[in-house]
Formats: sequence, structure tokens, C-alpha cells
Amino acid sequence: MDMNTILQVLDSTIRLSTPLLLACLAGLFSERAGIFDIGLEGKMLAAAFFSGALAAVTGSVWIGLLAGIAASMALSMLHGLASITFRGNQLISGVAINFLAAGMTVLIAQDWFSQGGRTPSLFGGGRFAPIDLPFVDALRDVPVAGPIYAELISGHTIIVYLALLMVPLSWYILFRTRFGLRLRAVGENPAAVDTAGISVVGLRYAAVAICGVLTGIAGAYLATALQAGFVKDMTAGRGYIALAALIFAKWRPWYALWSTFLFGFLQAVALRYQNIDLGGFVIPVQFMDALPYILTVIILAGFVGKAIPPRAGGEPYVKER
Repeated sequence: MDMNTILQVLDSTIRLSTPLLLACLAGLFSERAGIFDIGLEGKMLAAAFFSGALAAVTGSVWIGLLAGIAASMALSMLHGLASITFRGNQLISGVAINFLAAGMTVLIAQDWFSQGGRTPSLFGGGRFAPIDLPFVDALRDVPVAGPIYAELISGHTIIVYLALLMVPLSWYILFRTRFGLRLRAVGENPAAVDTAGISVVGLRYAAVAICGVLTGIAGAYLATALQAGFVKDMTAGRGYIALAALIFAKWRPWYALWSTFLFGFLQAVALRYQNIDLGGFVIPVQFMDALPYILTVIILAGFVGKAIPPRAGGEPYVKER
């Protein structure tokens, strides 16, 4: 395998990891506050549709991004209403959101555009364009470091860099700020937080809102950067993979970065190598395509018992009188 092939695979890894990383960090904030969110898949799907649709109609990718965030936020608030205010089952609420988004996006897309449940293809200002970092042309011919900078580090869309920036920012917010301390405390012992005179409901809604914003950006990235428009079920299980990555990362931001890179790498390898010949034995393309999902099952089966979630996760808080 030559240097160019390695760089191409790693470049694809970063691009494919971006929506997983954003969704994983979204689930991190929500679950650290005690709100399990199975609905990441549905919120990403809704965000992908509305961002693709509004970008196609207006020709502005930024309006599409805002529309995607708004759609995800609406579903997040619905999840918060069901699980925080009405103290419903968080898992059932998340599954309902997934079903709602899967049906709603195709129905509205068909009624709006009449293209078989998809949006028109995006061009020009309707898509996020790659960004060339400073000195990329001057450094391109420098041995080893030049191609790495020019092909791997530079040339991504702004959302990729935003996702990478969100890792240290999430770590700082959760572990170095008063808000983060309170958010983590709500997920561990909400009664103690309530006793200190801090609103448990307010903190949990704040976590759900942050989750909605990050998931909205992840969905918008799928439709306006990774691809050129919305197609039916385009999230393809990424929300569930993000949840598996979150468990694998033990609810920590830096671990989330590496776990999502692992899933992204498997997807990149599957796209790059369709039929691998191992001394006469050919690995079928179907197995390569299924690799990320196989790893998801392995992680959920092997690590759920070892990874300890927030103690109050999934439990509605009832204020003592």
C-alpha cells in the first residue's frame, strides 16, 4: 500500500467519521445528564432532510444548516417533553422519534419535490465547499509532511473542523466548568443537585438542547457536505453506530474521537476495497459493507456490561416533597 492510498483511506476516514463524532458527542451530553437518547438516528435523518430541502429551495447551505438544526431541536424538545416533563420511558420516546422521522421525511419529500422521496441535487452555494488551509500550495511538495498537510489535514469542509474542535470544547465544558459539573451530577445523583437548589429539569433540558444542535449539524453534514442532497434513510444506522461508539468511549469526549475514527476507518476500508483477495480466498463485498455494523453488535454485546453509564441514566426524576 503506497503513501497516496494510505492518505486517501485516512482522508475518507475523517470525512465518514464526522457525522458519527457529532452524534456521539450529542449523545454524550444527553446521557451525561441522565437522558438516554435512542432517537439520534431519527434526529439526524430529519436534519438531513430539512437541510437538504431548504438548501435546494433557497440555494444557501447556511439556511439549510439552520433548518437542519431547527428540525433536530424540535425532535429533541419532543423527546425532552416526553422523558423529562411527563417522565415517560426514554427508550420508547427515542424509538418513536426514529419511526416518526423515517416516515415523515420520505412523505414530505415526495409531496414537496415528487422525486421518489429525495430532494433535488445540490450545487454551488447549496453545498459546503472544501477549505484550503494556509500555505497548502507552498507545502504540497515537501516530502512526507507536505502530502499529509495538503491531502489529509487540508481540504475538508468547515463542519469537519467544527466537529474536531468540539472534542476539546466538550471536554472543557464537561470537566472544567461549573455547568459541566452540574450536568454530570444530574446524571449521577439528581436528588443531590435538587437539594443544592439547582434545577434538575433545566439542566436536563439544556443537555437535550445541546444534543439537538449537534445532531442537527451531523444530519446537515450528511446532506450538504458528504452527499449532494437527501435520499431515503440516508443515515443508514449512523445514529445507532454513534450510540455504540459512545458506550465504547465510556462517555468521554477524547475516547469518543478515537472510537468514531475506528468506525469511520472501517467504512472507508469497505468503500475502498470491495473484494479483498487473501491468497485465493476472496472476502465478499457484502462482508466489507457490513463490517461497521458487525463491530457495533460486538461492542454492544461485549462492552455494555463493562462500561458503566451514569447512575441516574434513563430514570425520570421525581422531586421529593
